[in-house]
Amino acid sequence: MAVNIPGLVAIAVFYVAILTFGILIGRRKNKSGTADELFLANRSFGLVVACLTTAASMVGGGYVNGTAEVIGRDGLVWTIGPIGYNIGMAIGGIFIAPKVRAARYTTIVDPFQVKYGPKMGGVLFISEFFGDVFWEAAIFGALGTTLSIVLDINITASVVISACVAVIYTFFGGLYSVAYTDIVQLLLIAVGLVLAVPFAVTSPVVDMSKVTTSWLGQVHTEHIGLYIDTIFLCVCGGVPWQAWYQRILACKSPKLAQISTVVGAGIALVLAIPPGILGVAGAATDWNSTSYEGTLPLSFGEWTNILPMVLQFVCPAGISIVGIGAVSAAVMSSADSCVLASGTVFASNIYKNIFRPKASERELVWVLRGAIVVVGALGAIIALTVGTVYGLFILCGDLMFVVQFPQLICVLWVSFANSYGSLSGFIVAMLLRFTGGEPYLFIPPLIKYPYYDDKHGQMFPFKTMTMIISFIFIIGVSYLTDRLFKNGTISKKYDILQCFTEEAAQRTGESKENGEHIPCLTEPLNDGAVLSEKNTSI
Repeated sequence: MAVNIPGLVAIAVFYVAILTFGILIGRRKNKSGTADELFLANRSFGLVVACLTTAASMVGGGYVNGTAEVIGRDGLVWTIGPIGYNIGMAIGGIFIAPKVRAARYTTIVDPFQVKYGPKMGGVLFISEFFGDVFWEAAIFGALGTTLSIVLDINITASVVISACVAVIYTFFGGLYSVAYTDIVQLLLIAVGLVLAVPFAVTSPVVDMSKVTTSWLGQVHTEHIGLYIDTIFLCVCGGVPWQAWYQRILACKSPKLAQISTVVGAGIALVLAIPPGILGVAGAATDWNSTSYEGTLPLSFGEWTNILPMVLQFVCPAGISIVGIGAVSAAVMSSADSCVLASGTVFASNIYKNIFRPKASERELVWVLRGAIVVVGALGAIIALTVGTVYGLFILCGDLMFVVQFPQLICVLWVSFANSYGSLSGFIVAMLLRFTGGEPYLFIPPLIKYPYYDDKHGQMFPFKTMTMIISFIFIIGVSYLTDRLFKNGTISKKYDILQCFTEEAAQRTGESKENGEHIPCLTEPLNDGAVLSEKNTSI
């Protein structure tokens, strides 16, 4: 198959347009060039911008390609990712968003550093970082397979070019560039994929009667444990993400942050329907009647290409090109979110709070930009290494579920939680998770839980078990050390993590930002003044 010249030109125009728009909007909005502008857009987001950019942060290449992959191969019942992640985001929006926005934090790692100190908060950045990198890899992997199939260009070149475009405009414009390009990209996703649906399902090579019942899928008895694990992973693993907390922390008020997150999750869930239909159409296609020249039937790993295959071999050429634009837009809308999220946490919580407390604004800006480049590069490398888009889509929430979720709940609502409990919970969660193995990263299991299968791996819901055990350790060790140190059973001179010093008491009692009181998150919040902030801007 020759290179698709019209499609290649269309994608080149799209990339140049997005890159130019992202840089221009960043230069226009970032008037002072401060770190706060790049991090949080001066907390200026109104309802429309907040809703759309929140939805776009979820609807990435992994989201659309992964949804098509799993519903076409395994059926609706296994399409847990888009449903679970959006439920998790909505839950976080209802209960957590107004709380952290009222406290005027910069990142979701801030409450950990306020309560546990800078270094322990830095340790908990590890799971956030890997979650963002795997999410980034899923995004770039989706675009790489799409462009390589539809345009017949090298997958490595497509991934690298896409990563460069997303990194460059985020590098210069920060959250302003990310948010406003998100709005344009979200509209392209909606138009491109919705437009492809009728052409796909009415194509003469597609017989939807072949999948009348099979598209629903089924859960076999031996897979129940795995199914439960995946549900909890997606719902709870969708709660702690910095990428969308960055948007709610940029909202004008706590109430607006709450509303925009729930609405954004709803928009994202609706946008999972078109790729889902295209995935079902792919399962109903007679591929021998198309110009597809690959092996049949599709192997497990080849199903990751089902969306671009439908666009290329089932839809008309013009629709195919529009569909590529939609997937490309999906990639950019989430890729920029990931690199900015990890870059912000590194610059603010690691570099400034731990290594360089007196760092200047200019220094922080350049540290952020350097981190953006590194995260973008790592995501591209992993995308070219790991085969399945949906696997990466699930894997990115893995550490967020087993490690970060119990940590976040405890730091927000368990008043006696301390660094001893947090560190023990972190170590236990990481140990149990990785000794269980990970086929997508080629890590063999050291522990084989009940119902282990040589072909499919762990069938026992060990990730949910790991998360629960981590909860128990955080709460149990925190309570025990709190009692022992405060009762004098153990002398405070042995408080090596400095949880019970005067400095720790002051840190958890209150902090200040520009002279304003920031309440401790384990205390009731008085949101009156903050809730009354104007939110008339879009």
